[in-house]
Amino acid sequence: MITCDSFQAIDGVKIAWREMGKGRPLVLIHGFMSEAETNWIKYGHAAALAKAGFRVIMPDLRAHGLSGKPHDPKNYRRDVLADDQFALLAHLDITDYDLGGYSLGARTVSRMLARGAAPGRAVISGMGLEGLTQTGHRGSHFRHVFDNLGRHEKGTSAWMAEAFLKTTGGDPVALRHILDTFVDTSVEEIASWTLPVAVVCGEQDDDNGSAAELAALLQRGKLFTVPGNHMSAVIKPDLGQAFVEALTGDLW
Repeated sequence: MITCDSFQAIDGVKIAWREMGKGRPLVLIHGFMSEAETNWIKYGHAAALAKAGFRVIMPDLRAHGLSGKPHDPKNYRRDVLADDQFALLAHLDITDYDLGGYSLGARTVSRMLARGAAPGRAVISGMGLEGLTQTGHRGSHFRHVFDNLGRHEKGTSAWMAEAFLKTTGGDPVALRHILDTFVDTSVEEIASWTLPVAVVCGEQDDDNGSAAELAALLQRGKLFTVPGNHMSAVIKPDLGQAFVEALTGDLW
């Protein structure tokens, strides 16, 4: 059974989340232009984690899914996505939990860790080292996507991003503002994390740099490779299985 609820962030924006399962709280954060339904529920990853004994909590980031999509730049201050997740944890009165994210969700996990979040374990997925330390690179890519909608050459990465935007029915104005919220996480910050962090990435996914380099930098990092590229890895059950293994297996 999946439930859905919402609360208001500090600036009044509605933040929606879905839940599935009972047990240890696990907050899962979806990727850019996606939402919880597509990233975690549709292809069975949330169900696999719920079956493994987790209370799976899946927010829709602001500007995504069922959450608010304001067009005012004031609602997109730097690091606001991490702020929203801290607020969600406080709203639910959760202090003992695990944390995972895919792509933009993984970047949000990194910002939470850099700012003092203390989950038992974390999963950073669909992400490499450069995607955390040099967020401007992906930001520039997506600005190009949004600034040239309808004009991308078929088959290019920008064209595929626009196709995904159409599939999810995203709001391009609100989503473009999300790019202004990106904050780099330094190599030194990443190297300082002492908790177990699994890096789960498609074997053909280098959209955000090297996942292997990220795992090697972490004090207690472990790389889990799954089939697919940045887009196709999400639709395969291997992704959810890797999350289960990372969150329930022996600590490394």
